[in-house]
Amino acid sequence: MQNFLDKANILIEALPYIQQLSGKTVVVKYGGAAMAGDGQMETILQDITLLKYVGVNPVLVHGGGPAINEMLQKLNIESKFHNGLRITDADTMDVAQMVLVGRTNKTLVSLLNGMGSKAIGLCGKDARLLEAVKKPSKDGVDLGYVGQITKVNTKLLTMLSQDEYIPVIAPIGIGPDGESYNINADTVAGEVAAALKAEKLMFLTDIDGVRMNPQDPSSLISVISVDHIYRLIEQKVISGGMIPKVMGCIRGIEQGVNRTHIVNGTVPHPILLEIFTDKGIGTMVTR
Repeated sequence: MQNFLDKANILIEALPYIQQLSGKTVVVKYGGAAMAGDGQMETILQDITLLKYVGVNPVLVHGGGPAINEMLQKLNIESKFHNGLRITDADTMDVAQMVLVGRTNKTLVSLLNGMGSKAIGLCGKDARLLEAVKKPSKDGVDLGYVGQITKVNTKLLTMLSQDEYIPVIAPIGIGPDGESYNINADTVAGEVAAALKAEKLMFLTDIDGVRMNPQDPSSLISVISVDHIYRLIEQKVISGGMIPKVMGCIRGIEQGVNRTHIVNGTVPHPILLEIFTDKGIGTMVTR
């Protein structure tokens, strides 16, 4: 009997959060190292499916850096990064588009649909969903075909997400002349959440959140302000691939997203634990 009561209490604990989020948009960024964990993808996609069934409107933005690296290695193309962004020449752009749109996106859509969802795969080139221009050189480094978003087609995303569909977005943008741009998936998630005025924006990564000491799990910061983030970037505490995540959080907050979170996507059911429990997990970014 106690086991059944525990399950009932879990549902009751979740009730006010379900009520608060009903009809609201939640943007989830999933990819990178979090995608590599064995068996975790299923629990994350179950979380997203459950969100849809309880009345939330999830939008999934995915990356796929490790899969791109693997394919580049097979083709003997060197992977290069600068400040957490992939330097993308023409060959790398072709590979990124092939892996992200042709394989990763369709895998996620297929798995979601197998769970009873109605997921629909998109990239920024579909209906000019993500319009972009070439990202300017930084520190004298030309990033190649790396894009900077200028517009998000919110009409399409709103129409799909507020109906019965779950949009699944690959981070490939379209330029003024139809050219493809590789855009950091964290950046895409931040821009999409900002454009949709989402209630929540969640980044699933392979660590618990922002840490004062990146090597020490016990130094996790549960709640962090925008000003504190900028200080930690200056002090090099936040660096590399974490920078686009925190900047995505800041971009979302500045444009009206109510809550942004960085959560460990390698634990089972991280989305449910973060948004449907009193304690939550990970780091929440506030104004």
